[in-house]
Amino acid sequence: MNFDLSTPLGLTAALGPELVVIAGAMVLMLVAAWLGDRPNAQRIVGIAAIAFCVVALATVILYALRGTEAGGGPIAVDPFRWAVAAIVLAGTIGTIALAIEDNERESILTAETHVMTLLASSGMMLMAAARDLMVLFLAIELMSLATYVLCGINRRSPRSAEAALKYFLLGSFSTAILLYGIALTYGATGSTELAEIATRVRDGLDGRELLLNGGIALMLIGFAFKVSAAPFHMWAPDVYEGAPTPVTAYMAASVKVAAFAALLRVWGEAFPGAADVWRGPLTVIAVTTMIVGCIIALQQRNVKRMLAYSSIVHSGYILIAALAATEIGRSAFLFYLVSYTLATLGSFAVVGAVSKPNEGKLNMADYAGLWHERPWLAMAMGIFMLALLGFPVFGGTGFLAKWYMLDAALAGPVRMPGVATAVVLTSVVSAGFYLYLVQLMFMKDRPAGESVGPTGMLTRLVIGTTATAIVVLGLLTAPLIGWAERGAPMTGATPELSQARPTP
Repeated sequence: MNFDLSTPLGLTAALGPELVVIAGAMVLMLVAAWLGDRPNAQRIVGIAAIAFCVVALATVILYALRGTEAGGGPIAVDPFRWAVAAIVLAGTIGTIALAIEDNERESILTAETHVMTLLASSGMMLMAAARDLMVLFLAIELMSLATYVLCGINRRSPRSAEAALKYFLLGSFSTAILLYGIALTYGATGSTELAEIATRVRDGLDGRELLLNGGIALMLIGFAFKVSAAPFHMWAPDVYEGAPTPVTAYMAASVKVAAFAALLRVWGEAFPGAADVWRGPLTVIAVTTMIVGCIIALQQRNVKRMLAYSSIVHSGYILIAALAATEIGRSAFLFYLVSYTLATLGSFAVVGAVSKPNEGKLNMADYAGLWHERPWLAMAMGIFMLALLGFPVFGGTGFLAKWYMLDAALAGPVRMPGVATAVVLTSVVSAGFYLYLVQLMFMKDRPAGESVGPTGMLTRLVIGTTATAIVVLGLLTAPLIGWAERGAPMTGATPELSQARPTP
């Protein structure tokens, strides 16, 4: 399937999956306004939103199977884009399913919750496809503005309002820094197209190297905020704790997927010739993120804050793919994100099932003896914690995900034994907070009078699907490995940074 991105028709066809999601959001916005605050309005809109996501996912799969080609342009139509879009849409479907029942429990009648989720997802998909810095900026704004609203969607919760305000203020500040970095990069190279930037960096900048270095530094700071990498992570615990649980799951999984995909594309397509400038700072950020996240997570007793710092630790691990800047790294990145999205979405689904209305029962002590009351919930949460820890066998895909990321750190043209050592050591330390929750669920008695309310069908479906997928894909890894390797090629990756995985 060939796309002529120089024509409006070709560009529109290349944006098919994103347009399906955006069209769904526009239609459902009208439906939500018409239904108003009727008791079943948000459920109707939510189910319809899932249907639009399924159609978009089918479109992505169709494009990927038929093979897509295009010359230079602002939009990529490579396998990497389709792989990331599939992960984002899968996370979106799970998030909406959780939000339907969470909204009913929290008496959130506004059906616009699901409309904002669709708009945010369209921005995420466009972030993975953007091959022009201005398109990337617009995609980030589309994602961010919708996510700000989602954080404060529970208007009766002061914590939700605080989370939305913090995220909006700090997010706006980081976006301004990112935009300033784009401006400096344009000043140095005279272009915002990633391929053209790479060409001009390779050919020489005639004394404008300092300008480019400043642009790279500011863009790195902007991206570090989006992926909650230390020391730009301080917003994440407060926002994750205050936002509704399905929104927290969405931010920890899908938002992070899109931000990392954009980072890999920009660094891999625009700045491979400036690796000596960004590799050192990015290495420091990656290792610092692992260490800071682990140390602070050990002190947490609120389960949402613990999972927030867990997601910060994993940001450090995923940054290895950007440091590797190889096809092996991107393959490991896709494999890792599948495992991470499943474990994160599932763990927050269990948090939503255990918690009470108004975000009650969020302390880790509330999980004591869960095995005796809800064994299936305890087993699922145990699988998710072991997957995030990277425990062999019982952690399913989690162990293999870290193994492949370590492979990316050690198998590329620039080997990173220090980073690999940091991954191993922080993984050992992280057992302190992952296994602590497992110990509470299986080895402690249930306090008298404590009980978990009924779990909705959609929440059970999300928990069961994610837990099963982690275990099954951990045992039958060949299909997932093959998919990750087929999704690794990127349109503008330079040949020297795009070698195939060596045969074991």
